[in-house]
Amino acid sequence: MEQTTAVRPATAHQRAARAARNGGEPTLEFAERVPYDAYVRASTLHSLQQPLSDDPGEMSFLMVTQIMELYFGLTCHELRHAQRELRANRIWEALPPLRRAALHLDGLNAAWQGLRWMTPADFNRFRDRLGEGSGFQSAMYRQLEFLLGLRDPALIRPFRRQTEVHAELTAALAAPSLWDDVLALLARRGFDLPADLLDRERAADHEAHPAVEAAWVRIYADAGPENHLRLLGDALTEVAERFGDWRWHHIKAVQRSMGAKVGSGGSAGLAWLQRSMARVVFPELWSARTAM
Repeated sequence: MEQTTAVRPATAHQRAARAARNGGEPTLEFAERVPYDAYVRASTLHSLQQPLSDDPGEMSFLMVTQIMELYFGLTCHELRHAQRELRANRIWEALPPLRRAALHLDGLNAAWQGLRWMTPADFNRFRDRLGEGSGFQSAMYRQLEFLLGLRDPALIRPFRRQTEVHAELTAALAAPSLWDDVLALLARRGFDLPADLLDRERAADHEAHPAVEAAWVRIYADAGPENHLRLLGDALTEVAERFGDWRWHHIKAVQRSMGAKVGSGGSAGLAWLQRSMARVVFPELWSARTAM
């Protein structure tokens, strides 16, 4: 059974006193669980890798996938933080979580490097053991897509038997995306956006609108240092670009490891991923550049 020793807070004075007692050496004796493990749960994390084959390469595939899941969750955490700030009209305070989200997406993209070794022969040594398991079935990735405004109600159907996960995804579909909150903010700041755009059906993809594009053209025309909306646009662009990079790296990883074979989860594999790339995150931030 996992130990549940709580992490005990320490003040700067206590840390200095401990260092003095230790003569500058690290503490080596603890009455209970090592504090690092109590906080990070490292022993738990390292017990979660359970390969299905004896192939040594499967551990890379499994652990990189788990690392990506953690990054999906972390990025969602930051984007929800940004949403709360935008709803409170705190643009400046929304920038740090958006910038952190972009950096987390950099980490997510770097994770693909750990799979660059995998050729079709390498993947085939353990692929059959995965059965119908597919990244398509990642609930946290769906949460990330929904937050970014990429929405398709059909994609939550695989989770109907997992009632808690299904309920969370259903709620995410019904809630505003980050882009919805940005548009609501622009309307509150006086930009003329139609009511049917602001009150649209949340479960559907946002469709690019010329009024939103015009708003961003106006925003970017003001290069003044107090133009926080322009800074917001820049931060959102970084998030969108890095998310697009992740999708592109996914396509290249699939091409490298399995070519155009059908996907494990029943899709057309590469062709399905290529079609998904056509769905653009924050589309008016990109189209507005033509008119700037």
